[in-house]
Amino acid sequence: MPKYLMTSALPYINGVKHLGNLAGSLLPADVYARFLRQEGEEVLFICGTDEHGTPAELSAQEAGMPVSEYCGQMHEVQADIYARFGLSFDHFGRSSSSSNHALTQAIYQRLEERGFIEVRDTRQMYSLSDKRYLPDRYVVGTCPKCGYEGARGDQCEQCTSVLEPVDLRNPRSALSGRGDLEVRSTKHLFLRLDALADEVRDWIDSHPEWSKLTTSIAYKWLDEGLQPRGITRDLSWGVRVPREGFENLSTRTW
Repeated sequence: MPKYLMTSALPYINGVKHLGNLAGSLLPADVYARFLRQEGEEVLFICGTDEHGTPAELSAQEAGMPVSEYCGQMHEVQADIYARFGLSFDHFGRSSSSSNHALTQAIYQRLEERGFIEVRDTRQMYSLSDKRYLPDRYVVGTCPKCGYEGARGDQCEQCTSVLEPVDLRNPRSALSGRGDLEVRSTKHLFLRLDALADEVRDWIDSHPEWSKLTTSIAYKWLDEGLQPRGITRDLSWGVRVPREGFENLSTRTW
């Protein structure tokens, strides 16, 4: 008998989710999990709060709370809401759990052993007002490709272009709102997506049952050329990097 592992987009830890989030993401997965169970299939339906992204730190700062305490409190709030709606999760966890940290570090180590991790000198925004480096989403500004003025330092939500903070025009800090930023050199770890491009394309080709929208987006990224992607940030809240010399960095949200 086949086994089914199911999840949905992990809800960000910040704030109480609205009904659109429930109806558009969590409920469809719940309905399908229930259908499979009624068909006698073996199903593991998991989800959890996404606690390592920029929204967690920014929301904790606004609430005047340590980020770990804020995330713990909001996890309880969200888990209670989903339980009262009757969602049939087999497990509703947290991205900040020790088990997820261990799994993320194990994935990192396997990638490094196989040569898919490289060290790069990067240019990164440093905020003189905040006295700290500003990882991707901590920088907002104007998209250099479409002109959208609310683009983040990792991606433009309007044209979907993948960006770096230094690409933005008129950049400013998402923390202080100040534009007194300067570019400094710092070392970070990158995942060599370019080395995996051929395998990814073959994998997509082998799934003709996928929707045209899904495959068109994937092929768009491949046709534009996959580039090595930074996987670390100058943040204390996150999964620690198990590599000598990079202990003060954390991984991006995995």
